[in-house]
Amino acid sequence: MSDASINASTVQQGDAEFGDYFALLKPRVMSLVVFTALVGLLAAPVGVHPVIGFSAILFIAIGGGASGALNMWWDADIDQVMKRTKSRPIPAGKVEPGEALSLGLALSGLSVIMLALATNVFAGAFLAFTIFFYVVIYTMWLKRATPQNIVIGGAAGAFPPVIGWIAATGSMAVEPWLMFALTFMWTPPHFWALALFMRSDYDDAGVPMLTVTHGRRSTRKHILIYTALLALLAVGTAFSGVGGPIYLMVALVLNALFLHGAWKISRRDEDDSEADNFKVERSFFKLSLLYLFLHFGAILVEAVLKPYGLGGW
Repeated sequence: MSDASINASTVQQGDAEFGDYFALLKPRVMSLVVFTALVGLLAAPVGVHPVIGFSAILFIAIGGGASGALNMWWDADIDQVMKRTKSRPIPAGKVEPGEALSLGLALSGLSVIMLALATNVFAGAFLAFTIFFYVVIYTMWLKRATPQNIVIGGAAGAFPPVIGWIAATGSMAVEPWLMFALTFMWTPPHFWALALFMRSDYDDAGVPMLTVTHGRRSTRKHILIYTALLALLAVGTAFSGVGGPIYLMVALVLNALFLHGAWKISRRDEDDSEADNFKVERSFFKLSLLYLFLHFGAILVEAVLKPYGLGGW
């Protein structure tokens, strides 16, 4: 039994509603899973029947939601401490830990089996591995063990476009792994920017985020380094099978803005940040949300236009 089930059991339980169980699935995270998986599926070089495509995205979404429920079950103890997460269903006393565990396990099994039946066994197996990676490797191990938690654990959130591609083709290729790498490299600067202005949350919860173990100064440098590497990868992807002139224009503009933001963060000291309530860091974090959506949106546009001879090179 984890500390989550012990601590959360002390919270007075209320009457759970449908919205509380839905919140366990982390709908905002699920929306990113759905979108990137859809892009991976549509960018694949084969056509997919609409019913099969819809089924694939639905079961990938359910698998992502199952991961969220299991994550909340295990992390209920630290969610109860952190301001950003204390209103989640378990620490708020609306859903019992056991219910979250049962829901997560049931949806995990359902999503894996149904994706395998709807598309192919390879896609189902890869979804199972993704759920395992997020719940066991990241949530249960890395998150509380190392400041590299976000760096390594970010792979879990980067797998959906690969699953979408495999659902369509039944095989691997370079292109889905470029999409994987885009999300994987984006994750650290995205979360480290959040950690800069939410550091007290991680301090209170005892989570070894980079801001806690190495300090904000080091975190700022890491954001700049990862953003520079991300920019090279993002622009280089324009010349791959999922890229094209539209994607290239989007990538050039967004990465120039992202690099500028990372540079500004790296030049700031704590007095500057405290004085304006981390205005630059918050702005960078908001831009990071738009950054990933627009990159994958550009890949999607290239894929949609390609059959008409308008997308790609």
